[in-house]
Amino acid sequence: MKKNIFLLLFLWCGLFTVTAQTTADSLALVSADWQVTPLQKGILYRKAVFPSLYGVPQEVSIFEISPKHHHLDILIHNSKEETSVAARRSGAIAAINGSYFDMKKGNSVCYLRRDGVVIDTTAVGVLATVSNGAMLIRKGKLQLIPWNEQDAKTCDLKQGTVLSSGPLMLQQGKVCDLSACNQNFVNTKHPRSAVALTKDRKILFIVVDGRLKGKSEGVSISELTHLIRVLGGWDALNLDGGGSSTLWAASLPGKGIANTPSGSAERKVANSLCVYE
Repeated sequence: MKKNIFLLLFLWCGLFTVTAQTTADSLALVSADWQVTPLQKGILYRKAVFPSLYGVPQEVSIFEISPKHHHLDILIHNSKEETSVAARRSGAIAAINGSYFDMKKGNSVCYLRRDGVVIDTTAVGVLATVSNGAMLIRKGKLQLIPWNEQDAKTCDLKQGTVLSSGPLMLQQGKVCDLSACNQNFVNTKHPRSAVALTKDRKILFIVVDGRLKGKSEGVSISELTHLIRVLGGWDALNLDGGGSSTLWAASLPGKGIANTPSGSAERKVANSLCVYE
């Protein structure tokens, strides 16, 4: 039954939604043996292992979240705090790592504003070219929006949180233009984290593991875009990846981590996107 659902999504999206990917990649996604585990009311955990997806082995982990039952927020971590530790401390029931940060200082290096107060701004360089989207959360509801330097200057949000990240990959079902982004960042296979909204506004937390030779080797931004669109994504935003990529739920055993972080241990990061009851 679940394969039929994915197949319908696939047919709706079309075989050639992103021309850099092959028909075999699309078929692999929709015909995969997705293991589905209900975590609690309104949250499903989906995981699939691919012998070959985008030319290499892959492992993909997804939380599908119903906004009817939960609300979201950006959690600002204490200094030197992992996603799993910070999320559990805050009372969250699920989380994914947030946006880019300074690994030495521990602060966000992407624009972050909460309830009218600017906490961090976007650093210059590579990050400035890729941070062209943002998570906007008001009254617990998530939107994924375009974002640029002018938006940061004119933002007058009094209630709620906005955190920039990127690149923005999908908007209203259409693939976003990546030509202004740093192309090495876009084209290199890495572990990747992303958040997406489906057309019916379900929320997807997505992690593709990487840098695990022979097990899961990661994806480019175009490949991640293709994956999300084939699986029903309507709006989608890339988050910090690499060793930061972490998908966590309180109801999973042990530390609650659903994926396999690429480092020897879960990385300490600046913020996370959390789900609360």
